[in-house]
Amino acid sequence: MKILKFGGSSIASAANINRVIDILKSSSENNQIAVVFSAINKTTDALINIASKAQKQDDTYNVGLSELENNHFDIVRELIPVNNQSGVLSGVKKIFNELENILEGVFLLQELSAKTNDTIVSYGEFLSTFIITKALQCQEIDAVYKNSGELIITNNNYGNAAPIIDVTDNNIKEYFANHNHNITVLPGFIACNQQGEKTTLGRGGSDYTAAILAAALEVEQLEIWTDVSGMYTANPKLVKQAEPIKTLSYSEAMELSHFGASVLYPPTVQPVMTKNIPLYIKNTFHPEDAGSFITNENIKGGGVVKGISHIDNIALATVEGNGLIGIPGVSKRLFSALSEKKVNVILITQASSEHSICIAIDGNDVEKAELAIQDEFAFELSLGKIDPLHTQTNMAIVAIVGEEMKSHQGISGRMFSALGKDNVNIHAIAQGASERNISTVIDAKNVKKALNGLHAEFFEGHITKLNLFVVGVGNVGGKLLEQIEKQKAYLLDKLQLSIEVVGMANSKKMIFNEEGIDISTDWKQNLIDNGEELNLDLFHEHVKEMNLSNSVFVDNTANATIAGLYASYLKESIGVVTCNKIAASSEYSVYAELKRLSQEYNAPYLFETNVGAGLPIINTLNNLVQSGDQIIKIQAVASGSLNFIFNSFVGDANFAEIVDQAGELGYTEPDPRIDLSGVDVARKILILARESGAKMNLEDIENKSFLPKVSLEAESIADFKKTLVSEAAHFEAIKEKAAANNAELKYVAEFVNGKANVSLQEVDSKHPFSNLQGSDNIVLFFTERYPEFPLIVKGAGAGADVTASGIFADIIRIGKG
Repeated sequence: MKILKFGGSSIASAANINRVIDILKSSSENNQIAVVFSAINKTTDALINIASKAQKQDDTYNVGLSELENNHFDIVRELIPVNNQSGVLSGVKKIFNELENILEGVFLLQELSAKTNDTIVSYGEFLSTFIITKALQCQEIDAVYKNSGELIITNNNYGNAAPIIDVTDNNIKEYFANHNHNITVLPGFIACNQQGEKTTLGRGGSDYTAAILAAALEVEQLEIWTDVSGMYTANPKLVKQAEPIKTLSYSEAMELSHFGASVLYPPTVQPVMTKNIPLYIKNTFHPEDAGSFITNENIKGGGVVKGISHIDNIALATVEGNGLIGIPGVSKRLFSALSEKKVNVILITQASSEHSICIAIDGNDVEKAELAIQDEFAFELSLGKIDPLHTQTNMAIVAIVGEEMKSHQGISGRMFSALGKDNVNIHAIAQGASERNISTVIDAKNVKKALNGLHAEFFEGHITKLNLFVVGVGNVGGKLLEQIEKQKAYLLDKLQLSIEVVGMANSKKMIFNEEGIDISTDWKQNLIDNGEELNLDLFHEHVKEMNLSNSVFVDNTANATIAGLYASYLKESIGVVTCNKIAASSEYSVYAELKRLSQEYNAPYLFETNVGAGLPIINTLNNLVQSGDQIIKIQAVASGSLNFIFNSFVGDANFAEIVDQAGELGYTEPDPRIDLSGVDVARKILILARESGAKMNLEDIENKSFLPKVSLEAESIADFKKTLVSEAAHFEAIKEKAAANNAELKYVAEFVNGKANVSLQEVDSKHPFSNLQGSDNIVLFFTERYPEFPLIVKGAGAGADVTASGIFADIIRIGKG
């Protein structure tokens, strides 16, 4: 014999019930089965809400009752053949009439006792089993209905009654010994006390009903059918990489269900574990899936950690004071006081100093806990031996579970390291001697991030997922998205790195999607059609609220306001990758603070593209410094735009036209004055000087401009470009002088002996800067290790593609850790 149980979502509609009937037909071909049903989806919640309204004399409770009735009528009309509908509809109407009479009494008396509430909510299961039994019988299936309340006898703890096992077992055995129907249909959740009054087994009690039946009859297996394919490695609604656990022990299943794995009601496991009855969790909508198999047998394989679970709405309560130290019986008094107030203690931790006891309780029980402790320890509180109860709300418990954890070292270290990497603060820790569960109390806002981080650590083969928030999706940003999409498969395969763009913004719109924005299609149109108006503060709030593991803010702009937001991102442990030079070249105090925040909050701050676009200039410099080398001198042609301009400014070429061409190619900044004034190059040598260890500001750099005074004083971009035409003779003279000296014009930046300068220089053919093509950059590092022949980094230093590739390289660097 087998016992099957189906949850409310499995029977939420006539179509779903027909799926269930197909499963029952298959299961009963060679077996006698008993099947337990929950109420139709959301019916119990609706009944609780209706009863509450009736108690408050809110006459709209009748509206809710009518809606519930019509929902059941609709299912009957779709499920039951027309010739049989009348009798079934009458039966459903009769049940609702009984329910209506009870609710009218609650309305008139304004009284809703726990006993009456149990009676009301039990109607959900009565309705579902009545309808499904009739549907089976209409298909000429040998099915009979049996009221579970006549079999399962409990104490009087209404709302969460405990079965009287010996009486219950005898009732079940006697009934099934005398009834041999192919399918016996029973309502879950419902029981009766010894006086024959309705009780219920607690929310999720339908699972418990099935387990009680299975244990009493010692069946070959118990099947729990639901809307997911088993117990998952984590909540699949929060961790999309979560997968069903194929096999696990009863102990593991109990731990996971206790810590929030809602697919299984915690008390369910005990009865079948005692009788060593295998338990399957299956998916009604995908019956072919293997599901989860739970057994007493020693399960090997499948990973040391079997699953990660969590409980929301937790409060952390701390009792502390000198009056706790060395005093026997304090803990007993504490827990007895809480028990009397029906405050369930979920987690306990106590320091060896005995100065404090920390407990985790349901967030709804805080006031009861405070009153219980005030009453019990009133004397100690009055003497100051114990401090008033300190509570922290909006917490959650996250636990990792695995039978094999006890035989593997370093599991807790990996857990805490993964949480620390995401800057998830741990408020309390508990681990039992069995070592099959390590529990941590964290801020509720960090649950999703914690679950994803832990899942990546223990289940995803060390695949690192980065969540990108990209601001600026024009030239450079657009190329970056192209490169990310093109390399996605390669990065996942070769580097075990998964990159998702979860937020993006242009100058007008912003859009977010936790599951990832599809950048393989027309994301530009998606941003236009579905994006909301850009607000940088609101963008930041969205990033914070999403609170995703391994979040990275990517700035592809030259916007000073956006650069000013970096600190706020770093403080949230959100990495920053940018080609925007403003932050790294602003006041030294700002630069130093960003570096400090990056270290303090374990949030990378990378700006390789600030100097040399895609060239590994800053990375090379950092490697030299970090390995103990000393920088003697840096010389650089560090502006791809200026190098392109002066490489092109030969023969009959016109200076103003070349500047326009550089802008069209994306080599110059939108405002070419930034490039041509030398400010851009000065910022770059400033950044290199700072990365070398110098404490400098932009005004400390000597800027020997080649522009005429009228160009430097131009008030607008248009006026500036006009001066390039009117001052053509000035530029021609510079060109002719270099040609006469058989030299090339290069805009050079230098840092030596703690001083820096930028200027236009003539270089001869023997200089390393000679024959530098197009928009190429070159940097010479003279160090203690490279005193005469410098370490040279050379290559393309401008253009959207290479700049995007530099940003992409920084992103990958974060992913590789």
